[in-house]
Amino acid sequence: MKHAVIFCQPRETSFTSLVAKTYVLAVEKLGHQAIVRDLYRIAFNPCLGAEELPGAHFAPRGDVAAERSLLAGADVYALIYPLWLNSPPAMMKGYLERVFGFGFAYGGNGGSSQPLLTGRQLIAFSSSGAPLEWVEQTGAFAAVRTLFDSYFAQVCGLTPLDHVHFGNVIPGASEDFVQARMIEVRAAVTRHFGGPA
Repeated sequence: MKHAVIFCQPRETSFTSLVAKTYVLAVEKLGHQAIVRDLYRIAFNPCLGAEELPGAHFAPRGDVAAERSLLAGADVYALIYPLWLNSPPAMMKGYLERVFGFGFAYGGNGGSSQPLLTGRQLIAFSSSGAPLEWVEQTGAFAAVRTLFDSYFAQVCGLTPLDHVHFGNVIPGASEDFVQARMIEVRAAVTRHFGGPA
């Protein structure tokens, strides 16, 4: 099984980066393959160009074509990101708009909205400085799950597996706190893909 691990955080040694690394190690321990797309390290341009919109002169730019080629054989798409202003970073949204856009994730049969990634799976991990209870009470978690899990999966034809959110993730969090969250990442991998945690 091949996992496309797409994560977004400007700090290389961030909690988000550790979640991505832990996820990769957990799936590799199961004998799966991981393709890692660290959006800040690859300096991904999140701005959708006019020519990338469906129409008479539609064509993905070279960077998007390269990403699509890398992700084409993935069985699982793992999205890993922090919540900023209670939503994913702009770079993550831009990546989804450009890479998972027309001609890759949907749009078969000459311009229809037919999903093109049926049979593939989606899993998400997010984090916030606020407690999960607050993120839920404000409606932010439901909104993120609706737009970035349910709707995104439906448009692409993906099967959504899970969305694991970590609250109270603040700079200087204790090592015990961080390691407990990594156990949760490994547990999610085990729950959905089998094998030892």
